[in-house]
Amino acid sequence: MAIKILVIDDDPDIRDVLRITLESEKYEVFEAENGEEGIKMIGQKSPDLVLVDYKMPKMDGREVCSLIKKDILLRHLPVIMVTGKGEVLDRVGGLDSGADDYVVKPFEPEELLARIRMVLRRSTIDLEANPLTRLPGNVSIMNELNARLASGKLFAVCYVDLDKFKAYNDTYGFEHGDEVIRETARILLSSARLHGNPDDFVGHIGGDDFVVVCAADKAERISATIIEDFDKSMPSFYNETDRKNGYIVAHDRQGIERKFPLLSISIGVVTNEFRVIDHVAQIGEIGAELKAYAKNLKKSNYVLDKRREE
Repeated sequence: MAIKILVIDDDPDIRDVLRITLESEKYEVFEAENGEEGIKMIGQKSPDLVLVDYKMPKMDGREVCSLIKKDILLRHLPVIMVTGKGEVLDRVGGLDSGADDYVVKPFEPEELLARIRMVLRRSTIDLEANPLTRLPGNVSIMNELNARLASGKLFAVCYVDLDKFKAYNDTYGFEHGDEVIRETARILLSSARLHGNPDDFVGHIGGDDFVVVCAADKAERISATIIEDFDKSMPSFYNETDRKNGYIVAHDRQGIERKFPLLSISIGVVTNEFRVIDHVAQIGEIGAELKAYAKNLKKSNYVLDKRREE
């Protein structure tokens, strides 16, 4: 999959130069002519990096960058600010707003490409982003859970897992499997944005395992939306025959050929609404138990832990 870069600039000539430069390196390029349009496209296209001009009408580059970095679902997205020659205050302002780097117009194509490679590499290492989904990984997830515990507020942790994914991966191949993982990430992000709070967190544990951390009173609505959108989307990832049959034929872990139903999604929801939770390991133990129960229901489902302590 090509790396996706969003170019936000009100000058069509600059956009053309950037597009030609980036496409020469096989990047997939999207364009927006102002900050407001750029923010909308980030939600629609899920770019891997944003190149934004500092001075623009409607919403300048600093405002765009600030909005991205304040959104916990987007803060891992690297941003390079494009500034005018000699405009030191613009460069300082861009970095102060959270930009990961800057490039000065007129720029040398090789320097721009080198900076892009550096920022992408650094963002993956520093934020431990999953290379497939660009979502925060296990270190970030642990930090988020510890922060929620320390806050003393009510929260929920939704452990998300795909059912029958190995059979799908074995039958359709890793490229199609990766597309399913990316689509799942998109569904989680959009569900959290739609029904959650701005400080909600979506992470990728690895493989087909994800986590959504949100306010306790938002968890059921978010989980229900994830299931609804997932079940609508998944049939499109099968060929017509398998879609009509409602199953695929594959080998299980013992090498026995059998029928596997279409992909479903299981969610175990851990919350401190009904019990005291003191440490991260406790969250993981309860989550694994709930998720295992949800998987036994043989269809997309979520299980919310409402058990109260003695």
